[in-house]
Amino acid sequence: MSLTGKTLFITGASRGIGREIALRAARDGANVVVAAKSAEPHPKLPGTIHSVAEEVEAAGGKALALQLDVRDENAVREAMARAAERFGGIDALVNNAGAIKLLGVERLEPKRFDLMFQINTRAVMVCSQAALPYLKQSGNGHILSLSPPLNLDARWFAQHGPYSVTKYGMSMLTLGMSEEFKKYGISVNALWPKTIIATAAIEFELGGRDAFKGARTPAIMADAAHAILSSSSRAITGRLLVDEDILREQGQTDFEQYRYDPQGGPLVPDLFLG
Repeated sequence: MSLTGKTLFITGASRGIGREIALRAARDGANVVVAAKSAEPHPKLPGTIHSVAEEVEAAGGKALALQLDVRDENAVREAMARAAERFGGIDALVNNAGAIKLLGVERLEPKRFDLMFQINTRAVMVCSQAALPYLKQSGNGHILSLSPPLNLDARWFAQHGPYSVTKYGMSMLTLGMSEEFKKYGISVNALWPKTIIATAAIEFELGGRDAFKGARTPAIMADAAHAILSSSSRAITGRLLVDEDILREQGQTDFEQYRYDPQGGPLVPDLFLG
């Protein structure tokens, strides 16, 4: 179970879960394409494609930093071509880029819904389509999207239906592509955290770092992604996985190491779970 020499194209890789997945792969000696919009430092958010690329190299991997807006299908195709030219192919696509606004239909601006749809649902199609020619050549191609299990309980739509729709769209595309790409031997899965994860998105959407007391670190998602992406021959495919569950399948039983705050009290389930 190693990603040595494999090439991963990770969207939204300049911080948070995407960055952690990149560093986990780098420790195996993988080639990592750090693709995100963040090429310049943000006043409130740490991390750029360049800083993460440096971290990838320091961790033992090879890096290519690409500024990318996943809403632009032409730019996505060009980025995939540059990645494949640099590293000789692409073995895995991680659709990690995301947009979130937890508002209902009454209050959400349509342009904000458009943004969530384009960065969440549409980008999974656009990026997967652009990566497909290279994944076909991999011999063990993977697509992994960060989206939840499908839970149609009305409470997941009542307060933030528009966001739920865009994340569930990612999951439905995952199920479809797993079947569609079966003939190419490509594994297609989704991954979602059992608990909230200590990231900037959680900090800003849930009102500050107090939320981190019930959170895990991004490392659990990185370890779960590693388990999926290092599997072979469609041994894992067509599944909407939860981080803790897939790690349990791999034999892991202790998850205390992932707590953000060991004294923080009960862990808080993420959206669409619990």
